[in-house]
Amino acid sequence: MSNNPVKLTPSNLSALMCARICHDLVSPVGALSAALEVLGDESNADMHEDAMSLVRTSAEQAAAKLKFLRLAFGAGTSAPGVIGMDHTKALVEDMYKSGKAAIRWETNIEGLEKSHTRLILNLAMIAVQSIPRGGDLTIGIAQTPDAHILTLSAEGPKARISPEFLRALSGKAPDGGFDGRTIQPFYTGMIVRELKGRVDANLDGETAKFSVFLPSIAAKNAA
Repeated sequence: MSNNPVKLTPSNLSALMCARICHDLVSPVGALSAALEVLGDESNADMHEDAMSLVRTSAEQAAAKLKFLRLAFGAGTSAPGVIGMDHTKALVEDMYKSGKAAIRWETNIEGLEKSHTRLILNLAMIAVQSIPRGGDLTIGIAQTPDAHILTLSAEGPKARISPEFLRALSGKAPDGGFDGRTIQPFYTGMIVRELKGRVDANLDGETAKFSVFLPSIAAKNAA
């Protein structure tokens, strides 16, 4: 079997990424639709207050996911630039505010290039999925003269990193082919490779660890 990363056509990649976006948005949008149906039913007037609460919660979740996915999977804007860490932290924390993962940051960096920020968002998605029963996610970002080093440590009961995710992250096709779930780690690996970096993932007991080494522009030019 070849060790070279698999290549997807642009149309296949975009179709699979769209499937992933729909997967992430279907829950809050579906809940919003259900709540509006209750509000439109006069015979359920006693449930209107609960329905309004669900409308507010679902709308907040949908908005948070759209903002997150816009930068994680899209361009955000076409111009290059630096994304402030405060904005990055807000995107991640709002995305998972109603989830089971408590997020902690270990960095004193004020901002990152857009491509690096996109990578952090995608790594956060993978890390949160590795602790399906919840737990603690620590995101560390360090900078040296030669590189940025990203570390994510997700600790929780039944932590896991599936072989399919590992294959996709390394650029290989899962045994059953790509779907809306496995295309996201594949896309994450694509970003790492485009940045001339490397990514490692391993499971240590109930802790899933992800680390990325990204050479600086100067280091890339010197290579």
